[in-house]
Amino acid sequence: MRKTRAPSAKDESARPESTPRRLAADALWNYALRILAGSARSADELREKLLRRAERAEDVAPILARLKEYGYLDDRRFAENFSAARLENQGLGKARVLSDLRKRRVAPALAEKTVGEVYRETDETRLIEDYLGRKYRNTPLAAWLAEPKHLAAAYRRLRTAGFSAANSILVLKRFAANAELLDGLEEAES
Repeated sequence: MRKTRAPSAKDESARPESTPRRLAADALWNYALRILAGSARSADELREKLLRRAERAEDVAPILARLKEYGYLDDRRFAENFSAARLENQGLGKARVLSDLRKRRVAPALAEKTVGEVYRETDETRLIEDYLGRKYRNTPLAAWLAEPKHLAAAYRRLRTAGFSAANSILVLKRFAANAELLDGLEEAES
């Protein structure tokens, strides 16, 4: 039988939760630069982080303005880079990228415009085929999709990845032996 020891003061579970230290304007500027050096952020994401650490909430707006003036903070450029990376690196659909940009607190109109520009030359059916090829690379797709539950799972996976219902069904029909099962999905989506 193993003996357990009582938690000591050094154990993390025994420590009270610490609140982050509040920062004055100069320290808040350095904190903002460290955040942006670590990863790109939208202006609203950064505003939220800075407000949590600021001694005075009034210090946040001038810091954000200065970051924008220096070109360190630009929602349009952030949305373009984010959208292009999601398309090129992960091969995701427009709806997913739009949803992710909204979660990152980019203005909806800017997100729509930017994603539209990035995906303008993209053939969604080809993107779906590539996505299926990556996600099911070790599986004979036609045989796997013959089972209705796998066909439904593949469809849900494509929809979660941001692809349109019509194009998802179109591509799945090419691989599925039971293509008539997809006809019900097409009518339900309309």
